[in-house]
Amino acid sequence: MASMILLVKQTEDDEKVIYRFGPNERKMGLIEMNKIKESVKELEPVQVEGVNPSFYFNRAAQRLIRCLFREGGKFPERTTFES
Repeated sequence: MASMILLVKQTEDDEKVIYRFGPNERKMGLIEMNKIKESVKELEPVQVEGVNPSFYFNRAAQRLIRCLFREGGKFPERTTFES
């Protein structure tokens, strides 16, 4: 199954960045990356009937980890995870 996860930045400071994430702008959860601890946590799950919320969280987390490690800690205003 091909998927696209949209991530839209809400806030960012020296310690953390918070994004809304989900399949579209109408159905979104919240995810936080702690830049210091290099950890990701789900603040609010995405609620889509018939889809496990971890499906969206795991992919959004992968995208944020890529921003931290492969893209030098640059977190764009909007980004996607596509597979």
